[in-house]
Amino acid sequence: MSPQESTLYRYAGLLASCTRARLTGTRGADEIFSLQIMDCLPSLEFLPEHGRVIDVGSGGGLPGVVWAVYRPDLSVTLLDSINKKCIAVREIIDALNITNVEVVCSRSEDYARTNREIFSVAGARALSSAGVVAELLSPLVVKDGRVLTFKGEKVNDEISCVGKNWKKLGLSEPSLHYYGGDDSSKCIVTWEKLKNCPAMFPRRTGLAGTKFFWE
Repeated sequence: MSPQESTLYRYAGLLASCTRARLTGTRGADEIFSLQIMDCLPSLEFLPEHGRVIDVGSGGGLPGVVWAVYRPDLSVTLLDSINKKCIAVREIIDALNITNVEVVCSRSEDYARTNREIFSVAGARALSSAGVVAELLSPLVVKDGRVLTFKGEKVNDEISCVGKNWKKLGLSEPSLHYYGGDDSSKCIVTWEKLKNCPAMFPRRTGLAGTKFFWE
């Protein structure tokens, strides 16, 4: 194992043994490492050369902890709204002595109002549909930055329903980057931030998932 993989395997063990909060849907260190943590590695190529990045709806810290371990030159923020998860992840990060990570407990809409367009990349894994993720993350990203999310077999349906409305968020059309082999439906969706996000975003907390911006 590389030094990074060794750290991440310890991370998997800490996730598996966490009793404060359920941080991952997969049980057992080996399964967490192979199915959850290693699945985040393809996103590394979309990180910036330098600056700040944020993992929104981070839960147990994926993909943000992976980013921090492989890119100690970046400042990584893990954002989640569930306090017991944030406390547990802070303890895990301290145990691993990862020093380039900040854990913030907040809803993304609330956080974006006071931390608007300061991150080079904002990403999310298992957060919501592509359109909802784009709305939540665009207000956090600087112009010329990037939004990304992990998706599976429903990705084309999620993207097609938005149509050509991505520009309402200041974003480009999405690009799909498949990984995991010829038969895999797993992909990373990326958007480039072409313009500043309009002032109407973020909208009221919770509205993105109930009243879609593209309708």
